[in-house]
Amino acid sequence: MTRHKFSWIALFIPSTTGIFLIRGTARRVLLFMSLISLSSVYGQVSYSIAEEMAKGSVVGNIAQDLGLELKRLKSGKARVFTGDSTEYIDLNKERGLLLIKERIDREALCGQTTPCALDFQIILQNPMELYRVTVEITDVNDNAPTFKKTEKRFEISESAVLGSKFVLDKAMDLDIGTNGLQSYTLKPTDNFVLKLHSQADGSKKVEMVLQKQLDREKEENMSLLLTAMDGGEPLMSGTVQIYITVLDINDNAPVFTKAVYKSVIPENSPKGTLVTSVSASDADKGSNGEVSYFISNSLDGVSELFHIEEHGDIILVGELDYETAKYYQIDIEAVDKGGLSDSSKIILDVTDVNDNSPVITIISQSTSVNEDSAIDTVIAMISVNDPDSDTNGEVHCDMNDNIPFAIKSTTNGFYSIVTDSAPDRETDSEYNITVTCSDEGVPSLSSSITLRLQITDVNDNAPLFEKSSYEASVIENNSPGLSVFAVRAIDADWRQNARVSYILDDGMINGVAISSYVSVNAESGVIHAARSFDYEQIKDFQFRVKAQDGGSPPLTSNVTVKIVVKDQNDNAPQILYPVQTSSSMVAEIVPRSADVGYLVTKVVAVDVDSGQNAWLSYKLVKATDRALFIVGAQNGEIRTIRQVTDKDAVKQKLTVIVEDNGQPSRSATVVVNVAVADSFPEVLSEFTDFTHDKDYNDNLTFYLVLALAVVSFLFIVSLIAILSVKCYRWRRDRMFYKSNGHLPVIPYYPPHYADVGGTGTLQHVYNYEVCHTTDSRKSDLKYIRPSSQSIISLDTNGTLSLRNAHREKLVMEDPDDQVSRSCKLI
Repeated sequence: MTRHKFSWIALFIPSTTGIFLIRGTARRVLLFMSLISLSSVYGQVSYSIAEEMAKGSVVGNIAQDLGLELKRLKSGKARVFTGDSTEYIDLNKERGLLLIKERIDREALCGQTTPCALDFQIILQNPMELYRVTVEITDVNDNAPTFKKTEKRFEISESAVLGSKFVLDKAMDLDIGTNGLQSYTLKPTDNFVLKLHSQADGSKKVEMVLQKQLDREKEENMSLLLTAMDGGEPLMSGTVQIYITVLDINDNAPVFTKAVYKSVIPENSPKGTLVTSVSASDADKGSNGEVSYFISNSLDGVSELFHIEEHGDIILVGELDYETAKYYQIDIEAVDKGGLSDSSKIILDVTDVNDNSPVITIISQSTSVNEDSAIDTVIAMISVNDPDSDTNGEVHCDMNDNIPFAIKSTTNGFYSIVTDSAPDRETDSEYNITVTCSDEGVPSLSSSITLRLQITDVNDNAPLFEKSSYEASVIENNSPGLSVFAVRAIDADWRQNARVSYILDDGMINGVAISSYVSVNAESGVIHAARSFDYEQIKDFQFRVKAQDGGSPPLTSNVTVKIVVKDQNDNAPQILYPVQTSSSMVAEIVPRSADVGYLVTKVVAVDVDSGQNAWLSYKLVKATDRALFIVGAQNGEIRTIRQVTDKDAVKQKLTVIVEDNGQPSRSATVVVNVAVADSFPEVLSEFTDFTHDKDYNDNLTFYLVLALAVVSFLFIVSLIAILSVKCYRWRRDRMFYKSNGHLPVIPYYPPHYADVGGTGTLQHVYNYEVCHTTDSRKSDLKYIRPSSQSIISLDTNGTLSLRNAHREKLVMEDPDDQVSRSCKLI
């Protein structure tokens, strides 16, 4: 077995139309890199080697022939891809060589098919590249011609005419070309010569022709040697021994009705199918005219597939496969009892049926792809092969719908699966891509594979809060560090990209940093109070919380949080009126003529809390005479509940408690002193009782004397004023009379303006209610009625003062009105 000493390489450059021929010195190498429109297949290389080369023998330098560097073979993880075929060729990435991996027997691999070639691909990754390689296997003379039988026997009548033909078994040689069967020799050639006839399929029909009349009496049995020789070096041959028995007169040989019979049969036909029928006739009669039929094919397996019946019917006894053999030539013989024979053949065409599904093979596959991958990113490469022919072998491939991927044909039988649009991991984190390939046969056959692809996350989603804004409440006087509530944001990304941290945005509340009010837990989003809140100082405030994910770069979102401080009943009611002092006490005077429901006074109180914590109720808890007075539960008004009598004590002491509606309730107590009397002397007689049950001191006498002196002085002054007025009127009347009315106008005084009674005090006290507001335009003056009612003040030393006979009353209206009114009784 020899190899060629030089080689030619034909290189086709895809980017040009030129062809470069390069002469090498290794072995015959034919390199084809055809112009390919798609970039997935980059070229084709062809080599030619002899069969039966030893393991490890070099086929070719694939790196040099493809123009690839050795480091590219290593980094690209170059490998040989043969599909389901046996791998005869191996790739040495260290040297860039193709080596024989398994011994190659051309006859076992291809049989009589020529040329015989191995087709495989060289696959590289990162980026994906595919190169097609064809290795042609040349024949060597390793098979000798052989006959099906080692001997052949004939019974020939001595009357056989010259030129009678006797068909001999053909020899079979698995080699092809010059290494195949070339010639036959027959020895000895005394009575017979060898004649060869070329046939349409290239084979030769071997016949032994009688050239000298047989004489049974001289030689009844003959032995001849038929030798078949090939043309290889060294020459190889095979022999068959021919034994001839000379019989008595059978001078007619069978004759077939046709030299060639033709028939068609579908593949996969069931056993027992009638292929065709042949017929041969013999003019002899009797046993010499009885014809038997035989199939003379030897080594091509025809006799295992077909059987000929005694009447010439050819029956299928094996299984036909169009992909294995597309036609058969069946050599048949008709032999009569005298040993004469004739030969014919049947040309049987096998028609294809769609009995093979497409075979899908994954060449390369990615297990994951980024969700922001560019369109047309290759994620897998597959090859599809259907061994059927014509339309039965035409294949088209489709994918399942509603996925962002597409399948594209790169070259005959090869497909790439690419991204058709940007996948979204948040919608689908994993895809099962089903590729279905169907042929065009009827009925159509299909195959499918499923590829599992993970979508790798990128940070393309900002955290989103569950609400557009948050509002929470906290009760005042809380403890610092109290957990108020929690905000929560969700990030649709994955792992680190979805890890959310919470940050408090900087801001100010009333000039104070927001961080001094609240804090937020970066991991959980729980908001804590940083201080104790006072409802009376701040009722609510707002701030912003930012959610930030862990991606690079990070994405953020904001939300507004409102904290409402709820009131707590932490303030007791405050008494505004009557005012309690330590130096003197105020007493309210109730005339004994007061009717039922007479308004004595009004207790005014406020509570700085809010809501029900500021709802006040008034209750009389202690009184000198509980049957005389009542306190309005809602308005704090003290009124009489019966007619005042002379038996009622002058001094009345009332204790009123003011309570709010909080839980627990808070309260304040006020003592109201009431004097039941119609005149000051009556009050003075009981005055000692208004000093909280203490004896008057010496200063009381001084004040009484002073009061009497003042009253006397006022009486004298009033008397003098009255006399002066009367004198003035008398003089005016006289002057008016004398002047006949031409006098200046004299001011008019109402009658009894200066009337003085015998008691030495003013006869009436006129009471007016003067109400003042913060807006003077809303003030008013209301005349009530004449009354002897007045207010006296008792100092702790027992001195009585009239305080200008004014009674001051403070009225607190509804808090929502925001108007504080001060009322005086004059």
